[in-house]
Amino acid sequence: MSLEEFRSLLNRHARPDWTTAVDGVLISRIDRADPPAPSMSGTVLAVIAQGAKRLALGDRVYEYGPGQFLVASVDLPVTGQFLRVEPEQPALGFGLLLEPSAVAELLLRAGPGDTPRTGVGTPSGIAVGDAPPALLDAVVRLLRLLDEPRDRAVLAPLVKREILWRLITGEQGAAVRQLGLADSGLSHVSRAVRWIREHYAEPFRVEDVARLSGMSASAFYRNFQAVTAMSPIQFQKQIRLQEARLLLATHPGDVTGVGLRVGYDNPSQFSREYRRQFGAPPSQDAARLRGAVRTPAGAVT
Repeated sequence: MSLEEFRSLLNRHARPDWTTAVDGVLISRIDRADPPAPSMSGTVLAVIAQGAKRLALGDRVYEYGPGQFLVASVDLPVTGQFLRVEPEQPALGFGLLLEPSAVAELLLRAGPGDTPRTGVGTPSGIAVGDAPPALLDAVVRLLRLLDEPRDRAVLAPLVKREILWRLITGEQGAAVRQLGLADSGLSHVSRAVRWIREHYAEPFRVEDVARLSGMSASAFYRNFQAVTAMSPIQFQKQIRLQEARLLLATHPGDVTGVGLRVGYDNPSQFSREYRRQFGAPPSQDAARLRGAVRTPAGAVT
């Protein structure tokens, strides 16, 4: 399938806030190449039609371009940057938010042998690949429904299910399938990720979070590293620093207070780790952030 119609549909229906008339469907149109920026990935399928995007998760770097996709099965702290962007050729991307309940329903409906066997070990929370023609075709048909309001309410949920099925049965389907399995290694790590995000300002023992996740400490640490490319403590630090950056955008003159609020008792340590993460001390970075707008959900598109 030609990417021409895909690009045309994205260009026509792009909004500043990335939303569309179809719930859970996002369209990104980026007109300039900004420096790398931190965000949360969301649980999302992202397909690029024009331009490219580079995403860093811990020490892993992912890059995907036209006709390629990225799937994030856990909401992870990432640093992303759009590439190959020109004013006359903006980066264009499609995003679909992934719901564990929808994955679980499809897995329950599938017959024996309909889905590939899951490999050994817990998959990474992020994977990239070439979008097969059947997946791209379904994405374009979903976007066409933006021009067909009469048919949209009935047909959009069906096409979204088809896209999800193509993912589940495709090359990178292992992570998506585990998203819908309540007792998978990925679901246990997702539980821990949610807990750390909700309690990021609190100190914790890895053994306690492992117990909350239903895993032994050794299995938890191994699976957490596989999914997130970080240790639990490194993950917490990423969340703390990202939250601090958001707070500094609205409280630029209260660096010490922001550091305390996100869990840093030592202002020097906060300033040192903030500078290492964002390339400038908190006060200087806050001046740049004034008036910044938070990235929309599904920021990997």
